[in-house]
Formats: sequence, C-alpha cells, structure tokens
Amino acid sequence: MLDVGDPVARLRAFNRFYTRIIGLLDEGLLQSPFPLAEARVIHEVGRLGETTAGALADALGMDRGHLSRLIKRLAAAGVLTAVTDESDRRVSILSLTRGGEEACENLNRLSDEAASAILAPLGSGERGRLLAAMAEISRLLEPASGTAALVLRPPRVGEIGWLIHRQAELYNLEYGWNVEFEALLARIYADFIGLKDGNKALWIAEIDGSIAGSAAVVPAGEPGVAKLRTLYAEPRFRGRGVGRRLVQEAMDFARRSGFTRMTLWTHDCLIAARRIYVAAGFKIVSERAYTAFGHELVEQVWELDLAAQ
Repeated sequence: MLDVGDPVARLRAFNRFYTRIIGLLDEGLLQSPFPLAEARVIHEVGRLGETTAGALADALGMDRGHLSRLIKRLAAAGVLTAVTDESDRRVSILSLTRGGEEACENLNRLSDEAASAILAPLGSGERGRLLAAMAEISRLLEPASGTAALVLRPPRVGEIGWLIHRQAELYNLEYGWNVEFEALLARIYADFIGLKDGNKALWIAEIDGSIAGSAAVVPAGEPGVAKLRTLYAEPRFRGRGVGRRLVQEAMDFARRSGFTRMTLWTHDCLIAARRIYVAAGFKIVSERAYTAFGHELVEQVWELDLAAQ
C-alpha cells in the first residue's frame, strides 16, 4: 500500500501517473506515418532549425548509434538533409527538407490535438491551476541558474496569501514553529494591506520567474522610525544574496521616505538573517527569553541609525 506520507513513494506514484498522460500524447503522434522515435527526431530538428547528430542525441537523450540509423532512414525518405560542415568536415548539419517541414507541421498538429483532448474536460480555472502546477514543478526540479538576474518587484494579487502559507510552512519545516506563527504572519500581512500610510513597501525577490524571497517596510509607530518585517529567502536560492539585496532595498526605501532609524524583531535561532543584519550595521538593543510558536525562544530587537550610514 502507498504510504501517502512517504515523499519518495508519492513521487514514484506521480511518475507512473504522468507516464500514462505522456502515453496519451504519444498516441497522437502514432497517427502519423512515422514511428514514435522518428517523429521525435523530426520534431526536434524542426524546433532547432539546424543541428548536429551529437546535439540531437543530447537533446533527446537517445543512443547515438540508434539515432544514426534513424537519421539515415529519414534522409533516405527525403525528410532530412545532412550537409557537411565546412568548418569541421567530420560534422554534418541536419535540417528538414520541404517534405520534412510538412511532416513536422502535421506532427505538431497531431500533438496539439492530443494535448487539447487531455485539457478538454477541465474548466478554465482547473486548466489554469494545472498549468501553474506544471510550471512550478519545472521551476523546482530544474537546477537554479547561477546567472539569472535577481529582480525586486511589488507583490501581485494572490501572492501575499502565498507568502503567509510559504513562510509558515518553511518555519515549521526548519524550526518546528507551529500554527501560532502562521496566525502572526496573517495579522502582519493584513495590517500591511490595511495600512493607509504611504511610507510602506513590500518587495518580492524573483529569480528566473520563481519567488526567491520577500521583505517589507512599515512605519514603526514613532516619528522617524521604520520597521523591517517578514524577511525570508527560499532555500534553493540561499547564497545568492537575496536577503542582503532585500535588506539594502528596505534601507534605501526608508531613507528616501524620510526615516532616520530602522528597527526589526527577530530571534537568536535565525542565524543567517542575523548575519545579514550585522553586515548591514544593525545592533541588538534588547532581548528576552519567552515561549512562542511551540518553543522556548529568545526574541531580539535590533536597530539601525539610518542617518549614520
């Protein structure tokens, strides 16, 4: 019996299910005169325009000997052409003939029809959720690019609710904090939304289309003092300067808004965040032990003189 709590078992179960879905898509290709392997080659060459056998083998994850035989058959059928590369005569440049382009167009049409048949029973909202979930799977499983730009932007509709969920989930996984912390997050974000003072800001850090972290600034309730709130960074993007960039943006915003001092509330167990605060020039002004979120904790208040920076 499948243990629904076992992540490995759940991933394998999803893989078996999705393999059946891919089979339905492949059935569309099987309506063409080409076997599935040949159809994949035609589609990939059509997508790339021009390519080599080596690049094609890497893109398709196909054995090179098997691919070589497929290329010969498709060339003999007038679907592919192979022209010797003038800069390296050991390499042939592959491209589709006119007949190959027509075959590729037909394969794309059949694939679109098969995909449409899978989506047809779903309502528009269900389709949106499915496509969003597929995009999220791709983002999570694809290695994060070390060169993708870090972008700071305002939150979009729905993202503040997601931040409450994600931060509550993450602090539970990493520190064991309970639902009391989720309730606190909900109040903090609700207060932020309801705040009429214009000297507030919330940034979403985004890398390659994925949320990498966030932070907010609000008035602290006394003249000239701003408060840094809800700083966090996604685990897969840690080490990329997300927290430092968010804190720097918060400090710059506070200065532009006329604040002269910034304060924040944190806990001594949040080691990575405390390093960022120290590097930015914050200093601890008070701390005390107390019980919260299901644990014995030490809360800390830090402050920064913005005028001195």
